[in-house]
Amino acid sequence: MMVAAISPERVRRLILVAPVNPWSAHGKWLAPLAANPVVAPMLLRLGPHLRATHDFWLRRLYGNPRRIPAGALEGYSIPLRKPGALDRAFAIVHTWNRDLRELKSALPRIAHIPTLLVWGSRDRAVSPASALPLSQQFKTCCLVMLEGAGHLPYEEMPDEFNRAVLEFLTTVPAASDSLE
Repeated sequence: MMVAAISPERVRRLILVAPVNPWSAHGKWLAPLAANPVVAPMLLRLGPHLRATHDFWLRRLYGNPRRIPAGALEGYSIPLRKPGALDRAFAIVHTWNRDLRELKSALPRIAHIPTLLVWGSRDRAVSPASALPLSQQFKTCCLVMLEGAGHLPYEEMPDEFNRAVLEFLTTVPAASDSLE
């Protein structure tokens, strides 16, 4: 969304999948805690020892763990093994709430861009309850809630996800088309 806000004239449509947004309560208390100057160094030291719980946390991203594609957990784990990955994650968390305030103030600049929001009803990473207030920021917005999916609906329900995207792209005029 921020990229679209920087150059809204170049973006004809947005397709957003459970995007982090100012109306999701997730992170509002966790971000300041993780960025705390006392807590952050402790978490960084613990990071390498938390690999055993990593699969647990990844599995929670799915509404139904039986729908996790083969190799997906391993694929999501690879970047976390790179040196400095945890440091980068904590740098992001440190500015999380400030970034969300900036995003909220940028939304009026992209309100004219037709948007598709796709969410899984069992998303534990970005609250599905935040979908409605986010959708109300756009003049033209289609909200698709995939029942039973988690944070990764394109992996859990690829047919339904692709159907929603194709319908949006074939029925909703692009921003530049609607200006004529």
